Amino acid sequence: MTDLQHAARRLYWCARVAAVATPGLVCGHALAGDRLLATWGVTEVEGAGGGGLTPWATIAGSGSSNQVGGSAFVTHLRTNGGYELKIAGAAVGVHDRVELSMARWSLKLSDVVPGKSLEMNVVGAKVRVAGDAVYDQDRWMPQISVGAQYKSNDDASLVKTALGAMSSSDVDVYATATKLWLGAAGGYNVLGNLTLRLTRANQFGLIGFGGQGHDGRQLMWEGSLGTMLRDDLVVGAEYRSKPNNLEATAAILKEDSAWDLFVAWFPTRTISVTAAWVKLGNIASKPDQAGLYLSGQLTF
Repeated sequence: MTDLQHAARRLYWCARVAAVATPGLVCGHALAGDRLLATWGVTEVEGAGGGGLTPWATIAGSGSSNQVGGSAFVTHLRTNGGYELKIAGAAVGVHDRVELSMARWSLKLSDVVPGKSLEMNVVGAKVRVAGDAVYDQDRWMPQISVGAQYKSNDDASLVKTALGAMSSSDVDVYATATKLWLGAAGGYNVLGNLTLRLTRANQFGLIGFGGQGHDGRQLMWEGSLGTMLRDDLVVGAEYRSKPNNLEATAAILKEDSAWDLFVAWFPTRTISVTAAWVKLGNIASKPDQAGLYLSGQLTF
């Protein structure tokens, strides 16, 4: 079964769970699609609705307050050092209030460990607690959501014994605020997002969690800034700070923050394509890792 088939199957079961948990939705109000084009964002690398590197306060799918929506995505990134990352996943949004998501990561380790890949599962949940990213009467009041992501690495022996992580699984928790200012820049819509995350993940969790002398969660910040050149075209940049837990174990495991420059295109309400130049910095003995990020998403 392909990664896309896995993602579609996961989305199907998420939708089934949502329908059972919210009776009556499938009888007249389940079809999604009332929100403004592109305001639901794309899918970030851990499966949540938002940007590419960071979750937004928006809820996945195009559904409004009386609808169920969802998305499925595939993402590919290859760095200049030969690392190859593939991600597939899905999310469901209920009443534009609650989001459930999941993603599967696979990172080929290039010549660092020839023929070896790191595999990770991510299961997430997000709840909108205040505000509206677009329609709030207060021009400056953002939409605010809180979320959690459980991450589990498949190869505990590699990340703990060989790479020095303290654990192969853990939970990130975060709070995020998102606002779309209509016509704010010469008539163009501008979107801003700020996320605060408590985490001890090494390279997003692919190299486990914690390290010698650095085992506690740290508060990291993430941000996105985008401009809608058209209703269907968004350009912008993102930044994500990350803990540096493993440098005390080995200098070659020093971890840098990540950033990107992106273009997201929404040719229809159900399809979006995101391309980005992503800078990841040092990854396990290879400095200055960067590459082209491509992601495709189906939304309903």
